[in-house]
Amino acid sequence: MISQLVAPLTFKLVTAVRIRDSGTIKVKDKEEKKMMNGIYKDYLFDKYILVGKKKEENAENRIATFFSLLRLYNVRIIKGEEYLSQEMILYTAERLGKNVSEPFYKGFPKSVRKLSRRGLLIDQFFAYARTYGLGHFMGDEIHSLFEEKIVRENFKEEAEIKDFSIISEEEANEILCDKARDLLLSTRPLSEKNYELVKNVILDFDPKITEIASRNTAVKLLRDTRDVRFADHLYLSDMIRFLDELTHYEYKNSAMNKLNLKNQDRKFITTLIDRFFLLNKCDLRNCFEKKKIWNGLLHHIHYKPKTEKSREFVNAIRSDKNLSVYSEFEKMMENEDIIGAVDCLKKNKGAAAILRNMNYILSRCNSTEEVEYVFDNMGTKNGIVLMQLLIQYSNFKDDSKDNKARTFKFTKYNELIVHSETKYEVEKRRSYISKEEADILVEKIKNNLRDIYRNKLGKVYIEKGMEYYALPIQDTATQSGLGVLTRGSRIAIGETKKLRAFTYWEKVNDIDLSVFGLDENGTQTEFSWRNMYKNQSEVITYSGDQTRGFNGGSEYFDIDLEKFRTKYPEMRYLIFCDNVYSGLHFKDCVCRAGYMLRDKEDSGKVYEPKTVKSAFNINCESTFAYLFGLDLAKNEFIWLNMARQSESRIAGESKMAFLMDYLNVTDILNMKNFFEMQASELVDDKREADVIVTNRSLGDEEIAKNAQVIIEYDIEKMLSLMN
Repeated sequence: MISQLVAPLTFKLVTAVRIRDSGTIKVKDKEEKKMMNGIYKDYLFDKYILVGKKKEENAENRIATFFSLLRLYNVRIIKGEEYLSQEMILYTAERLGKNVSEPFYKGFPKSVRKLSRRGLLIDQFFAYARTYGLGHFMGDEIHSLFEEKIVRENFKEEAEIKDFSIISEEEANEILCDKARDLLLSTRPLSEKNYELVKNVILDFDPKITEIASRNTAVKLLRDTRDVRFADHLYLSDMIRFLDELTHYEYKNSAMNKLNLKNQDRKFITTLIDRFFLLNKCDLRNCFEKKKIWNGLLHHIHYKPKTEKSREFVNAIRSDKNLSVYSEFEKMMENEDIIGAVDCLKKNKGAAAILRNMNYILSRCNSTEEVEYVFDNMGTKNGIVLMQLLIQYSNFKDDSKDNKARTFKFTKYNELIVHSETKYEVEKRRSYISKEEADILVEKIKNNLRDIYRNKLGKVYIEKGMEYYALPIQDTATQSGLGVLTRGSRIAIGETKKLRAFTYWEKVNDIDLSVFGLDENGTQTEFSWRNMYKNQSEVITYSGDQTRGFNGGSEYFDIDLEKFRTKYPEMRYLIFCDNVYSGLHFKDCVCRAGYMLRDKEDSGKVYEPKTVKSAFNINCESTFAYLFGLDLAKNEFIWLNMARQSESRIAGESKMAFLMDYLNVTDILNMKNFFEMQASELVDDKREADVIVTNRSLGDEEIAKNAQVIIEYDIEKMLSLMN
């Protein structure tokens, strides 16, 4: 074995290949299994796993492949060397980036710093005149008129090793099914990557599904498969959610008041409605919350009720009455019956509904007795709702005095939507709560969380540093790729390192990489193609605006963190963004982004795969994505990775102060304190633990035989535990 030939290569990636003895989704018989498709291979690669088709008998080929991966990409195989094959070199090259086109300035960053401000500006105008002026987007890349030729040195620096394991297709199939099962246990909407995994596992392996915790996931599966069995995980009121998904993704229409469904879709919806009445899954009061849309839908599909209950429903929907829970709740709030309103929500919607309306309810309380009653009834077992509200109220800012516009963030269609209050909304706003009330809420939520998760796990060992990793609470708008962590997670950057942010693309003319500085108050300073001609320096260097990149374009920023802090002492954070200047959506092109850590910025190629810490796909239905941030005070990298619902072609036109709420998430809630809550006992020796929470690969000798290992990127496992 190769690991016997190379002394330090004795680690084993235990977590990646351990299969649970029970509860695993069963796959089809061996002869019916489908070949490992690209979605599965890419998903596992992002977990540091390669998939082998068969064992390589030739030892020389194995050794050659092993050292090629190590030499070219710093990928070290720590398990499964017998499956090594030469095609893994090409696949790894594709995933980490191969044939990445040159930036506008070939000698970046050294050559850029030699150019005058005037030369930089002329270069920019010339490129724009050739592309956007004359329409010459195709053909060879355009480069600088003034840049001197630079001979780059060979790559001469140490780079971090990436430890991978290789498993067989049979093992991979079991792992994928196991991960799909964990994802189906999540009550949260899934990211596009995780949903695609679940959908493909179901289609390829036809597992028996016993539970789908998220109605959002069940609706998507129903939409994509048209298998009525998924409706068994839903209720009648979920038909409006199904209609919303259907009209948005298949009809490209977000206005459900203008339906124009195909006949086959009308018949399918009719079948589903009848099925809900047959199974007695008719939450009628919830349907009244979307009464107007229901009226339009029933009319559009020419629905004819077949049972007495369905006739009652149709008549009620077409009447003037509104029997929804929230209608009753609103009437009580208008009558200042706070206690009755709280009871109404708790009885019909659960305590989580009280939490979601907490600001509104507290702002209308007229006595201490009412406030205490609200607090006494807010207990819920929905841990994820509590975690979201814990972060929200921990970031609370008392805005009752200055009357400033608030910014609200939520996700829809797997994209971040940001809404800032209008002047009219600010003037009409009444939902104020005090800082003291927010602090009380924080403490009550913490206590509620401890009650929910107490003693869920046995003996737990938590690796030092897990407090830097966030939980996957709001990751529906995230993109996928190697090295991607949950939003808000932090990674320490070595003092000698310089950060090189990159993006590269194909099948689109012009994507822009931008950097924005934020001070402690959220005031932003822009570093982008619009102003870098006058900001280029050893502190921050830009590779030039690549406007002719249909066949391959790339842009880079180099940040010397130590020098940047000295020159811009008022800036606390740096935010990196991508936007499609030519107006296409990211999903219509090929785009990757990420970052490298370099010691010697001119060593090797501009794009050096060995130094890539993360490279992830950007494929959202918009023109705008937030990539990551830097905490200049703590010298830490912060994951953002959010697709924003936007048609903006210039990143600087958007305010970014709202991102401050995502930059301190781990100070409020992280993997360390989450698993501390669940532990019946914390232990200092991994070999004594039932559960090990870590950020590194572990050898068999380090852990007990039946211990469960959870690594920081095991999002599926964390989602299942959070529920």
